Amino acid sequence: MTFPDPRLKGTSRRRFLGSALAAGVVLTAEATPITAFAADALAGDIPLNSTGISLLASPGGRLAIRDTAGGTTRSAGSKVMVKTKVGEEPTVTYTSTGGTPTSDALADGTPAIKIVYTFDAAAVAAGIAVVGWFSVSTNHAVLEWHITGRNTLLPDGFSFSRAIQFATEPDDYIAVTEWVRDSRGGIPYEDTAGVAHTSTWGTKHGLFLLEMSKQGWTNDTWMHAPSVAAPNDGWVSRADFYFTDKRPSATATIGHGDELGLELTTNADFNVYGAPGAPAQITALVANGGTTAKTVQLQLIMRDFDGIQLASLTMPGQVPATGTWQHTFNVAAPAAGIAFAEVVVRSGNDEAFARTNLATLPPYSYQAGATSMFGMANYPWLERPSLNAVLDLWQRIGVSLVRIGIKDGPGPDPSVYDGRGMRHNIELQPDIKTVDPEVITNWASSKLTVAVNSGAKYFEVGNELNRPFASGQFVAEYLDKALRPVFNRRAVTGDAIKLMNNGLAGMDKKWVDNFIALGGWDLIDAFAYHPGRGNFTPDYVPPGDWTGGPNGPYWNFAGGLQQLKALMTQHGQKEIWLTEAYAPTRPNSWWGDTYRHAAENVLLTLAISKAEGIKCVCWYQFQDSIVGMPQVADPLNTEYHFGLVNRDLSPKPSLLAYATAARTLDQATFRGKLTFANPKTFGLWFDTPAGPVTILWNRADGYILNTVGQRTDWHFPAPEVWVDTWPTKTTLTVAATAAVRQVDAIGRSKTLSPSNGRITLKLDGAPRIYHGLNPQTIQGVHRLPVCSG
Repeated sequence: MTFPDPRLKGTSRRRFLGSALAAGVVLTAEATPITAFAADALAGDIPLNSTGISLLASPGGRLAIRDTAGGTTRSAGSKVMVKTKVGEEPTVTYTSTGGTPTSDALADGTPAIKIVYTFDAAAVAAGIAVVGWFSVSTNHAVLEWHITGRNTLLPDGFSFSRAIQFATEPDDYIAVTEWVRDSRGGIPYEDTAGVAHTSTWGTKHGLFLLEMSKQGWTNDTWMHAPSVAAPNDGWVSRADFYFTDKRPSATATIGHGDELGLELTTNADFNVYGAPGAPAQITALVANGGTTAKTVQLQLIMRDFDGIQLASLTMPGQVPATGTWQHTFNVAAPAAGIAFAEVVVRSGNDEAFARTNLATLPPYSYQAGATSMFGMANYPWLERPSLNAVLDLWQRIGVSLVRIGIKDGPGPDPSVYDGRGMRHNIELQPDIKTVDPEVITNWASSKLTVAVNSGAKYFEVGNELNRPFASGQFVAEYLDKALRPVFNRRAVTGDAIKLMNNGLAGMDKKWVDNFIALGGWDLIDAFAYHPGRGNFTPDYVPPGDWTGGPNGPYWNFAGGLQQLKALMTQHGQKEIWLTEAYAPTRPNSWWGDTYRHAAENVLLTLAISKAEGIKCVCWYQFQDSIVGMPQVADPLNTEYHFGLVNRDLSPKPSLLAYATAARTLDQATFRGKLTFANPKTFGLWFDTPAGPVTILWNRADGYILNTVGQRTDWHFPAPEVWVDTWPTKTTLTVAATAAVRQVDAIGRSKTLSPSNGRITLKLDGAPRIYHGLNPQTIQGVHRLPVCSG
């Protein structure tokens, strides 16, 4: 379901780059002279110098950034790129063919270099014109391009060329964010404060800082620099370059002229510790963007999943003008589960804050092997802090299968998974709009070869090709141009790889009905779909006919699964693969989960999947982010917030819930659904090598989430994660002669001791795991020996 998305209304102090820049604010607070337009060695070259930096413009449009006047060139480029698009026609790209530099000045009199770029006749006919304006201050260059064109110009399509010279390390792409508090109520969230493309030359560091830039549109030659509408006419693109010894976040704070900025790091990958009480460090880097030193007070508050305060520490400090100060808080990793840390820095009326999470997750030896149900929906495309660290954590939480492993493709080579004993499949996307039979045949043949050579056991032929959802369209095109050609090619080669349909977005019954009617059912070995879920608990089965459109109850978990199994009863059984499953946590949005509900729903989703015989659940995805703009905060994009870990790679409660489910159900066998006198109490019964396991919950408070308050748009003032939002507690007294161990969604364990041969359980909408209860089957009905409830 969609609603208009006005900008989140937060109390951000963010500014456009340079709106409060003072000369020389990055490495020194003092302004330095700008030496402009001195003669250079080559005729027509125009230098522009300041302390620690120099620009050199040359005929043809080349602009070099040097570390001193006449010093070493660190970056150089000569072209700009503009894109236009008309309707559904292909995007047209125009690249400059040259440029003429001249000496000039900005409107305030600051010396500048002006470059008028030249284009070919086609660009001129399209009305394209670009003028660059470039100025310097201490260790800082401002690069600005003024673009004109017709209304077909794509503001997001501007790029400039640059090649980094003599770098000693690979360039990096670093998102700069800041935490803000939502003025409409709810939890704080991160928003974007810039994007840094960083370079290193031995002990010297530099970075291009932009308001926004897509990593996927940037390479060794081009840097994506989207433009914004200019006040009068046309568009403006801007990049700030700094030579700096500061981290990107601090450079942004100082460059923005913000009073205070704050960044948190810890001493553990993903802030995950292997033992309760392990020594943990939270390091706060404070940046002062002002031109005078500041006396500050730094405060840390740390709470657990119940809101119990685990730490409260303060530290005074002094931050130099346009400088930084760092302090490390020494704390203990939580005894179990997760801890939520907020650090605030204050100076007078100004403050900045940041949050991160810490978790304790001991190692575990999983035994299910090739029968494990637990997978990840994408390859580890963000290899931070390293590929090994990512895969180590995946295996610690129980991930046994990776949905996409492509030899000579994106992501790790499949041999990396093989070396760790992880299974891997493949998903490749066809073009079902093509009309060329040769292209269709070649695609099927070549991609089957890729799948087989990658060692995949299953080939998922496409992804979410049931668009528009719930319309039943394009089934014949999919069968004729993708699935059937692959099926036929497999018959020729004799390959043993199994085939799946494209993973459907939602359980799209109209699409599946047409798929079956056109013969698709006999072409697949396994059925794949993505049970997206809105603000419903996973066990919710919507009433009435919810299949007619793509909004609202179409996005449910249990109802869609029931529908699929009914179709299989009629048309034949297939393995069921949930190649993407979700628990989205977009901040302060009612359509989805709060962070607390997400953990509960991850556990229940996986438990229901195990009970229903799902072959594999591939979680989408590991980290909050989207490919092409990794770790760039986006509070408005639901797709961004599907991760098990946060943007800063710290754990969400969902990560622990996934691990809890994987450890509990590792070798579990489903025995049945439990029946209770209270129709709102539910339970699942599993046998495990360690004894019976039951998972219990109660729906006295219903299945619909985030209903508090008046809903006028997408906004919902989400409670803090440590707030229990299930008001109704239902008691269930069961017979027990020995202690029972209760485990919550994030893996915290509690021992319940019997009294007079019974134990009273307190149930609500959060599923809990019980070890030591002994269900019974009487006349085909599975029950707990209940004393009351």
